[in-house]
Amino acid sequence: MSASRYPDLDRTALAAALEDARAGYAALAESGLALDLTRGKPAPAQLDLAGPLLTAVTADDYRSPGGVDVRNYGGLEGLPELRAVFGELLGIPAEQLLAQGNSSLVLMHAALGFSVLHGTADDGSSGWIRQPQAPKMLCPVPGYDRHYTVAESLGFELIPVPLTDEGPDMAVVRQLVAADSSIKAMWAVPMYSNPTGITYSEPVVRELVSMTTAAPDFKILWDNAYALHHLGPDEPAPLDVLGLAEASGNPDRVHVFASTSKITHAGAGVAFYASSPANIRWYLHHAGQMSIGPDKINQLRHLRFFQDAEGVRAHMRRHAEIIAPKFQAVLRTLDQGLGGLGIARWTRPAGGYFISLDVLPGTADRVIKLAAEAGIALTPAGAAFPHGLDPRDENIRIAPTLPEPQDVQKAVDGLVVCVRLAALEKLLAA
Repeated sequence: MSASRYPDLDRTALAAALEDARAGYAALAESGLALDLTRGKPAPAQLDLAGPLLTAVTADDYRSPGGVDVRNYGGLEGLPELRAVFGELLGIPAEQLLAQGNSSLVLMHAALGFSVLHGTADDGSSGWIRQPQAPKMLCPVPGYDRHYTVAESLGFELIPVPLTDEGPDMAVVRQLVAADSSIKAMWAVPMYSNPTGITYSEPVVRELVSMTTAAPDFKILWDNAYALHHLGPDEPAPLDVLGLAEASGNPDRVHVFASTSKITHAGAGVAFYASSPANIRWYLHHAGQMSIGPDKINQLRHLRFFQDAEGVRAHMRRHAEIIAPKFQAVLRTLDQGLGGLGIARWTRPAGGYFISLDVLPGTADRVIKLAAEAGIALTPAGAAFPHGLDPRDENIRIAPTLPEPQDVQKAVDGLVVCVRLAALEKLLAA
C-alpha cells in the first residue's frame, strides 16, 4: 500500500488503495477474533498483585494501629492512618482527606447530590434544584462518560468545553462561567485524563481556581483517578489544587476525589474525598444522614498491605511493568500502520488507562462498526462526549489494559485495518 497521505492521492490511487483495504478487511473478518477494548479495567495480573489484601485482617487481629475495632460502627472520616498515607501521595493534609467506601463515583454523586438538594457550604442556599434555572455542568471533551451520566441523573445540562494539551480551553471556560450564573460546576480529570492522557498544566490549574464566576457557589469536581498511574520512571506529584484554591481566595471551590479501584481490587478498593475544612464539615454533615461509617475492615486491609506511601509507589511500579508494554504495542502499531497517512492522530500518554485516537472526521462510527463485525469490541463512537454525540465523529477511546498482550496486538492490528478502510471510503465518497 502506498505510504503517501491518503488525502493527497488522486481518485485512481484511492480506488486501488480501497481495493487493497477491502481485501485486508476480508481477511480480518475471517480470522475469528473475539477481542474487547471497551473499558479501562485492570488485567487479572494486576488484580493478583493485591492478593494479600484478602488475608490482611483476620478473626483475631482486627484493630487499627490507633486501637479502633474495625468491625464496629463509627469513624465516618475513615481510618486516620490510611488517610495519612494517601494524603502524602495526593499532596493533601490528612485532616482534609476522608477515606470512604469502595467507589469514588459514589462520592462524586453524593457531593453533587448534596449541592443540588441542600446547597453548598459557602453560600447557604437551599439547593441548586430550587434556583430559577436548572444547574449546568462544564464538561471538558473528550472526557469520561460516567461523569456525564452522574450529572445527567441529577438534572444538569451538560456543556462541552474543548480540551487542549494543557487542560480545558480556558478562553472558552472563562467566557462561559463569567456570563451564566446557572453554570454551577465543572468536571476535571487533571492527571492522565480519560481518555486523552493529558495532564493539566499549573497555569491552567491556577486559572481554574482563581477565575471569576457568575455563580458564587461554582465548584470543580477534581477526579484524580489516575494520579498514581504512571507508565514510566517519571512520577510527577499531583498539583496542590486545594492549596492553590485557598491562596486564590476560593478555598471551597474544589472537591477532590480519588480511589484505589485500579490500584488494588476494582470492586473492593477505598475511595477518598478531599476539600477545604468547610467543605469537609459540610460533606460529613450530609454523609452522616446516610451512613454510620465506611468499611473500616477494608481500610485496615489496605493499610496493612501498603504500610506507607512508598509501599503504594512500589506497588504502582509493578502495575506499570504489566501495562506499559501494552501501551507501547498500541503506539508502535498505530505509528507503523497509520503514521504519515494523514487520516489519524493519537495521544502518547505518560500514565493513566487510555489512548485517544482521532480518525478522519465522519468515520469514527464506521470504524467501530467495522471493528465489531470483525470481532473487535470498542467503546461506542461519541462515548467521550455528553449525550454520546461527537460533533466531528472522529474520536475513539482505546483501553489496552485488560486483554493479554497478544490480544492487544491483534486488536490494534485489526483497528488499523478498519481505520484505513473507513477513511478510503470517506475520501472516495467526497
